[in-house]
Amino acid sequence: MRENNYICGKTTTMARVKIEEKWGQQLAAEFEKPYFTALTDFVRQEYATTQCYPPGSKIFNAFNTTPFDQVKVVILGQDPYHEPGQAMGLSFSVPDGVVLPPSLRNIYTEIKDELGITPPASGDLTRWARQGVLLLNATLTVRRGLAGSHQRRGWETFTDAAINALATQREHLVFLLWGSYAGAKAQFIDPARHLILRSPHPSPLSAHRGFFGNHHFQLCNEYLTKWGKTPIEW
Repeated sequence: MRENNYICGKTTTMARVKIEEKWGQQLAAEFEKPYFTALTDFVRQEYATTQCYPPGSKIFNAFNTTPFDQVKVVILGQDPYHEPGQAMGLSFSVPDGVVLPPSLRNIYTEIKDELGITPPASGDLTRWARQGVLLLNATLTVRRGLAGSHQRRGWETFTDAAINALATQREHLVFLLWGSYAGAKAQFIDPARHLILRSPHPSPLSAHRGFFGNHHFQLCNEYLTKWGKTPIEW
């Protein structure tokens, strides 16, 4: 399969980061814009001089695990996790064996309360991504221990373009927008064409304000079934 290569790394060799072919076609214009050149230079410098997450090979993990044509659901996060061993390029997801972060723990609680199933102990959400759940952070990289350190450098422009591509080129997707930051992305999405589900964020600071009991996982699967799509095994 042909892939578009973009360089990011912290060695003189530089690790090549690859993006899935159909995503590459949808986002080709973004890669040629001045902001993306500046972003690439910034990220390359950051990875060369400081500890950053996720690993370079995982920066585009959300796109590579969930090809453009296979997306059924979008769950939007803000930043990658910024502590060692957590970030893996999928929003809210952590590698197998890593202690569940509080927000993911609350997500699992809501799934259990809604659907009556007990999620696995693992916080690796690759199983969702492979079913068509795009786990996309608005910012794809971060410096260790500094949340938001790579915001407003261009990633948001890039991921907004990805959301817009899905909203305009695909039909009957489900967008789970949790928290005010994710909720603002509704401006890119036609509610007559897709299902938009909004609620407070699952973080401990806001989950009790409306994330718990939002029934998003149930409503998502009902919508997918209505339009002849296989529901997600949460």
